[in-house]
Amino acid sequence: MKIEKYIFDGEGMNRVFENEKWTVGIKNWKPANDVTGIDCLERHNQTDELFVLLEGSCTLIFANEINGEHQFEAVKMEKNKVYNIPATLWHNTITKKDTKMVLIEDSNTSMDNSDILTLTKEQIMKVQALA
Repeated sequence: MKIEKYIFDGEGMNRVFENEKWTVGIKNWKPANDVTGIDCLERHNQTDELFVLLEGSCTLIFANEINGEHQFEAVKMEKNKVYNIPATLWHNTITKKDTKMVLIEDSNTSMDNSDILTLTKEQIMKVQALA
């Protein structure tokens, strides 16, 4: 038996480890996560998702749906702290080019049990202002 190590230095997210219970991914900056590229939020309907900021800068954008309206909020992540996104919470990350994060989620998380919310121009402006 040996210890394995994983690395990902490309743009975006790569699942570097997966077993029957959970997935670990490395998430780096990509244009769609830049403050000028953000255009959607996502939610995972069955499981939580965890983020840990290792390098750079990240703002977690999230929205609660209240009476059919999305109430946007933001949290500036601190390095080496674990952030839990509860199941069904709309969310996305806004990052700068030097950003590297780890994400951990249930291995069954997929687009089959997740949703994408395409933001309107007005919502994008709200999100950008929060970031």
